Amino acid sequence: MNTVVEYIQAIEEGPRKALFLQMRDVILDNLPKGFEEEMNYGMIGYVVPHSLYPKGYHCSPELPLPFVNLVIRKDIITFYHMGLYADPTMLSWFEKEYIEATGKKPDMGKSCIRFKKTTPIPFTLIGELMQKISPEQWIERYEAAFVRK
Repeated sequence: MNTVVEYIQAIEEGPRKALFLQMRDVILDNLPKGFEEEMNYGMIGYVVPHSLYPKGYHCSPELPLPFVNLVIRKDIITFYHMGLYADPTMLSWFEKEYIEATGKKPDMGKSCIRFKKTTPIPFTLIGELMQKISPEQWIERYEAAFVRK
């Protein structure tokens, strides 16, 4: 799929699609100015465009700098937030707030949060998380964490 619209149209109708679209709406409603939504690595991505960060992603400079990705598979919605991977303080805050909001620990990898069929999605918390980093702050944290000097 080449566009976000094509990606969304390809999702099977049902309650998981509704949750996925609600998650996308929360992201878009809270996305700081400067980030752009586009397809990124086969997922819906929220990126720092080359117009703001010409260097692009260090692994593939022709790609814009990724920040957040959202993907749905058969039984799982996965939300990738690179800020959680790059900022231990933010990660600690998120884990604590997630437990308070849901009563459960998040099912996480390094930068991903997995929402399975029975996993509650704390939409308000996701909105708060999205507001925590501007594109300029993300570039600064990204370069400090990932770019070799």
